Order: sequence, then structure tokens, then C-alpha cells
Amino acid sequence: MRRDVFQAIADPTRREIIGMLSQRPLNLNAIAENFDISRPAVSKHIRILTECGLVAVQLRGRERYCHAQLHKLKEVVDWTERYRVFWTKKLDALEDFLAADQRSGKKVQTKIANRKISKKNR
Repeated sequence: MRRDVFQAIADPTRREIIGMLSQRPLNLNAIAENFDISRPAVSKHIRILTECGLVAVQLRGRERYCHAQLHKLKEVVDWTERYRVFWTKKLDALEDFLAADQRSGKKVQTKIANRKISKKNR
């Protein structure tokens, strides 16, 4: 079964593995040392990351080294960018509305305060 990059980043352990591998290639034992899960569980996470194209595994002697392939995350960036634009527009409109509401609210408060002052002076 071919998985997609969104399945890979859905799991916090896999996100942490991607972060580690973005710094430098590591063998499976070095990756497993950073987690409180079994080495077979780490291997399963690596397999999923490999199926998604986020990690490449290279055999060096008896060791299997994992390398991050971060260019695959562009799919996530492209997808989230559409929603960033959408939410930026919505939040900008909300900010404008609140600023206008606050300005009109200050005007109302000033009018009320002026009425109270004028009533006291009568």
C-alpha cells in the first residue's frame, strides 16, 4: 500500500524522527535510542516514512542509515498554503471589524460620559 505524506506526519513519533533525520543521517539503532519504544516499532515508523518518500534507507556495511528527503514535505506546504491565505483574509477582516467596532465603541462611551457631565452641571 502506498501511503501519502500526510499519513507520515500524522504521528508525533514520525514527526520527531523526521526532525532528527533533517539534522543528519542516522542508523536505526541511533534513532531507536531516542524513544521509549521497541526497535521493531521504530523500524515500522521508518518503513512508513520510506513508503511516503520522506526517508531513504541506505545500506552501509551491516548498518542501515536513514536519510531525510524533505522535498516531499512541499506537498504539505502547498496544501496548507491554500488555507493560510484563506485564514489570513478572514482574520484580517475580523481585525478590521474589531478595530472599527472599538472606535465606534469609544465614540459611544465618550458621548455617554459627556451626557453625564452635562447633566451634573445642570
